[in-house]
Amino acid sequence: MFMGEYHHSIDDKNRLIIPSSLRQQTKNSKDKFIITRGLEQSLFLYPTLEWQNLGERLKNLSTAKSNSRAFVRLLFSGAHPVQPDAQGRITLPQGLKNFAQIEEKVVIIGAFNKIEIWNEERWEKYYKQQRSIFEELSEKIMDVGI
Repeated sequence: MFMGEYHHSIDDKNRLIIPSSLRQQTKNSKDKFIITRGLEQSLFLYPTLEWQNLGERLKNLSTAKSNSRAFVRLLFSGAHPVQPDAQGRITLPQGLKNFAQIEEKVVIIGAFNKIEIWNEERWEKYYKQQRSIFEELSEKIMDVGI
């Protein structure tokens, strides 16, 4: 389970350090990841096993529905395998960096089964907006029997 919030910068070669506490949550800290477009202009970083589990669930979507086709196309067309180097850095593909409007400062958050990478300003804005309704969201989600 990934959790926590970390503030980092990317270097001039588009490399980003994935915090060791997050890398250690995989079976092997040298495991490969899949990085792809996320929601709210963030990037999603999945351990390979979690990505395969997601693929298994998504293959059951109806290909007759245009929304299902569009979602799968956008998610998978932006996907790239990445592997942390000896210093725990991954290289952000330029297209994904552009998608998330990442320039230098980023926020890396643990989000249960995946890691999210955000432009720092976008994360701060999102966090402030959602923090104000956190209790309301909590009541709705916890009421469904979780």
